[in-house]
Amino acid sequence: MRILKYMIGGAVAGAAAAYFLGYDYLFSGISKTYLKGKSSAHIDDGNLFPSHPIAAEKPKRWEKDPDYNKKELPKNLVENLKHSRTAAFVVIKNGKILHEQYWGGYNQLSQTNSFSMAKAVTVMLLGKALEEGVITDIHEKLSDFYPDFKNKAFGNQVTLKNLAQMEAGLDWDENYNNPFLPNAKAYYGKSLVKALFSRKFKEEPGTRFEYQSGSTQLLGFALRKALNQPLASYLSEKFWRPLGMEQNAKWSTDDYGMEKTYCCIHSNARDFAKLGQLFLDNGKAGDQQILNADFIEQMRTPTEKSENIYGMGLWINHDNPVRHYYFLGLQGQYIIMVPEHNIVIVKTGSYLNNPKNDRGRPDQVKFFVNEIVQLFQ
Repeated sequence: MRILKYMIGGAVAGAAAAYFLGYDYLFSGISKTYLKGKSSAHIDDGNLFPSHPIAAEKPKRWEKDPDYNKKELPKNLVENLKHSRTAAFVVIKNGKILHEQYWGGYNQLSQTNSFSMAKAVTVMLLGKALEEGVITDIHEKLSDFYPDFKNKAFGNQVTLKNLAQMEAGLDWDENYNNPFLPNAKAYYGKSLVKALFSRKFKEEPGTRFEYQSGSTQLLGFALRKALNQPLASYLSEKFWRPLGMEQNAKWSTDDYGMEKTYCCIHSNARDFAKLGQLFLDNGKAGDQQILNADFIEQMRTPTEKSENIYGMGLWINHDNPVRHYYFLGLQGQYIIMVPEHNIVIVKTGSYLNNPKNDRGRPDQVKFFVNEIVQLFQ
């Protein structure tokens, strides 16, 4: 009985210490991840968090290519897809769906977590806000929206472009496995303000490229302040509805309704593909210019500071003989655009050990591009 009392007392003391030290979000992480039998965030966790709807209006299904699903994928590609626990694999060519395949019980309607593919979507919202004059200049400062940042070292210099290009100089460790680092606090915590606004800046903005989820979240805060509406509703109005998405989607938020703009748009592979097609079509959907073509070009132009691997929200590979650029999310979420062949490739899944040996980019992306271009040339 005495041992039980000690155990209970220890647990209570541990919980109190966690709350006192600001680690109370760990309890949310344990309940949403470990007690669900998972070792980390997962693609099916959309119902575990609050969210805002991203409404579709008039669904427009993909037109099927005459050769739709007539070719079997080569054995080495299938093995790779299965090994990487793929949920969906979709290929669009010349604006028509050419191949789609699903594994593990997933199907056309399955909605999975975009993870960091949402970063590019957040930058798209910035482009639209600039186009509409809601934000006057990409060089506007974060402190113009949140004056408190004027009191932080370097904080009064950070521009929206710095945030979009991952050159903000934020003190942020982009580690997905350590529960005591900022990504876990942002993902599982109740308040994104608490997770982000306490962070410092460690160097002058524009000094160097450093990929940081915190930078995109700060960009999201600035957008939310400028637009004065949920970002999910703006995304619905400016992109989801005009693109004829097939399903309503949702965007995870904190407990106060702020979207997690560095991640967490839950949608299906076919609708993700429409975002890729928008880039291949230079911002147009049919006769409608959805996003300014110059801004599209800015997003997919690699920056010098990133050593030509990143633009604004998009990863870029001009080293491969078949050039491509892509949305990239944790655990192998990709929307890949191959302009020379007018191809979009979407892959979703839960690949926890995705090797990144290609100058910080996943080798798997280059592999998919080379295999699909060869198969469907």
